Amino acid sequence: MADWTPAMVEDRLENAAEVFWSLPEVKPQGYFNAWPDYFHSFADHVGQKPRMRRPRPSPGDITQAEDALLWLRWLDPADARLLWLRANRKPWKPICWELGISRATANRRWQYGIAVIVWRLNGRRVPRNRSLAYIVEKMS
Repeated sequence: MADWTPAMVEDRLENAAEVFWSLPEVKPQGYFNAWPDYFHSFADHVGQKPRMRRPRPSPGDITQAEDALLWLRWLDPADARLLWLRANRKPWKPICWELGISRATANRRWQYGIAVIVWRLNGRRVPRNRSLAYIVEKMS
């Protein structure tokens, strides 16, 4: 990709959260069920509501999700946690309670985290001696 935008980074992080959510749960090694499978007859299914299942993510989706998760290493751990919570579509109020910050501070840190990722993906070095507002402003 030539130039990354904040919207592209947000979408990729949300897709990564969705992919990791849809993966099967991790079970202990050696976990099995000794009971035989029960085969339902047609009469058992009559009158039942169908259970819709989402398709499992493809290997390409998993690779993209893992790459997006690696982007969070470029951030401070608190900012990375904030971005990951927002990618999982957690509301702002519980995030603010969990991190012990105000809504405005959470929004500023979120914008800064997205900006740092955009800068790094576009091959630019993030200046250390600049303010958060400067980095967010010069993002594009």
